Amino acid sequence: MAVRVRFAPSPTGALHIGGVRTALYNYLFARQQGGTFILRVEDTDQNRFVPGAEDYIIESLRWTGLLPDEGVGFGGDAGPYRQSDRKEIYQKYAHELVARGHAYYAFDTPEALENRRQGEDNFTYNHLTRNSLSNSLTLPAGEVESRLAMAEPFVIRLLVQPGYDIHIRDLIRGDVTFQSGELDDKVLLKADGMPTYHLANIVDDHLMEITHVIRGEEWLPSTAHHVLLYRGFGWEDTMPAFAHLPLILKPVGNGKLSKRDGAKFGMPVFPLGWKGETAEESFTGFREAGFLPEAVINFLALLGWHPGGDREIFNIEDLTASFSIDHIGKSGARFDYEKAKWFNQKYIQAADDAVLATHIRPLAEAKGYLVSDEYLARTAGLMKERVTFLPDFVEQGYYLFEPVRDYDTETLQKKWSAALAQVFDDLIAVVAGTEPFEGEALEEAVKSFIQEKGLKPGDVLPLLRIGLAGTTKGPAVFDMAAVLGKEKTVQRLALLKKQGDQVLQNALSA
Repeated sequence: MAVRVRFAPSPTGALHIGGVRTALYNYLFARQQGGTFILRVEDTDQNRFVPGAEDYIIESLRWTGLLPDEGVGFGGDAGPYRQSDRKEIYQKYAHELVARGHAYYAFDTPEALENRRQGEDNFTYNHLTRNSLSNSLTLPAGEVESRLAMAEPFVIRLLVQPGYDIHIRDLIRGDVTFQSGELDDKVLLKADGMPTYHLANIVDDHLMEITHVIRGEEWLPSTAHHVLLYRGFGWEDTMPAFAHLPLILKPVGNGKLSKRDGAKFGMPVFPLGWKGETAEESFTGFREAGFLPEAVINFLALLGWHPGGDREIFNIEDLTASFSIDHIGKSGARFDYEKAKWFNQKYIQAADDAVLATHIRPLAEAKGYLVSDEYLARTAGLMKERVTFLPDFVEQGYYLFEPVRDYDTETLQKKWSAALAQVFDDLIAVVAGTEPFEGEALEEAVKSFIQEKGLKPGDVLPLLRIGLAGTTKGPAVFDMAAVLGKEKTVQRLALLKKQGDQVLQNALSA
């Protein structure tokens, strides 16, 4: 049977970065096996539905390049792929499960159940309590039929019998066993006619012919109920294989990474920015922080999986070729944001300058920097060894787009001298007369001038960099001059001369 996997998020807000990792592992497994990757939106809990969340999920997958073969927004023959569009399907199967003797109608009101919870510690609707509650197991058949005919509100619950073991062969965790007597009778169909996750999940996986369920370990305890549902429907032979992924842990301390950790540790924990109703519910994403999607994918892939060896840089083709569920670990993976930044640096450094220019353009235009694609590509080549995030190109490298705002006056005071002031106009003339105005030619001309005047490179070159960038930490000075062009370079060096002369005058009057 051809491999079919699904990523099944709920549209209850911004998609956590852990959800992206789940999508990634499903995507890689499908691609490696020549299978199908499906996006299914599980919106059965209408009370928690958040407008815009579904679009956010799709946009996140598009940004990361994890494009589904089928699903909401992508088409396919196994739809609908949004669970709220499949309501009648679930109702049919829920009632079928009752008819097969593996589920029952429960008419208990919310008030009655709340009274039980108030009166009993750890009240659970299960084999120990169901016989004292209002359901089709305790009521006469005629009364059950009458209540149903009168459209009295009811839920359908899974009938879990005690006294036996439920074995699960997890592809990551090995053999896992549950005692049936410890399970509750889960609600499968709610009073509003909507299914719970448990019913919809199983019905959809069966009808969509899902072969492997790869999801977070928080769903492992629910798998026992899911196995019972497969058995109840008689679908054991087509039950998918299960693989429960390890948690992504906080950078420090205990527990899994939460959305609040982003603000706490000053880092993104969502793929894209999210605008909530309040500042506390609004978050910056990896995209807005200035990450390349390829770097995020590489970083996430290694949070719980590694093929072995010392290699760390894997593009999507490498990941697809190397990926194996066998190499996913059981223990949680620490979310190391410094490592994520390292990956981003590496991917920026390795990126084609023209490709980087496409990422930089919206950032440049937002600041009013209207330049050509060629110029953006050249600035990318100048700066990419020095930046961590995409906004750094226009923030740290602002001087490539506008005049220098601030000068390193401390270094200028140390380096500028009367002797240098006497020859600096001649140096500017040499720069202005250099043809072609390229880095190599400029370097040769300036260094010849330095030697001719009996100066030292360390006396002059840092000052040239300050003149062009305001700082000694800028890119290679001659390459920078070539990118800025002759006119701007000469203008900035002339302005530096004025700054230097002012330094001398201030020293004399002190």
